[in-house]
Amino acid sequence: MFGLTACEPGDGLSTAAVAITTDQTGTKELERRGVDVRWLTCTASYGDKVTAGSSPSARSVATVDCVGETKDGGDITIKGRVTQEVNGTCVRGDLTARVDGKERFRLAVLGNCRAGTPPVGARTTPPPGQPVPTVTVTRTVTAYPNPTCSCFEGK
Repeated sequence: MFGLTACEPGDGLSTAAVAITTDQTGTKELERRGVDVRWLTCTASYGDKVTAGSSPSARSVATVDCVGETKDGGDITIKGRVTQEVNGTCVRGDLTARVDGKERFRLAVLGNCRAGTPPVGARTTPPPGQPVPTVTVTRTVTAYPNPTCSCFEGK
């Protein structure tokens, strides 16, 4: 597990989220297409499109650039523009993946954008009579002998 902190506008795309989601969904898509991915790493930026004085909403398109390697040493790239990132499950835009210079995919959606959103009418609580998740809290109590009686007291 890892953590990230980024300082970006609240109404624009998070370049960190775009990079991480493209990395994860790009790896899955390449593997689904028979590519043995050894590693893939992505970066995202707003490039030179945003100028001083422009509003944060101008940051609605991120450029993503991924590089990686197949298990047999081939080069992997995924490049493109992202207009939306959905809860770590997908990115939308225009993305092209190449393995050893050969195009493996060009997609407008990478990942499953519906995975992070329950279907309309989906229950968020179990039906009556079904078990519900519980939270268990464990408390450790150390007992010390009480010199005035033959008992133990918790502290």
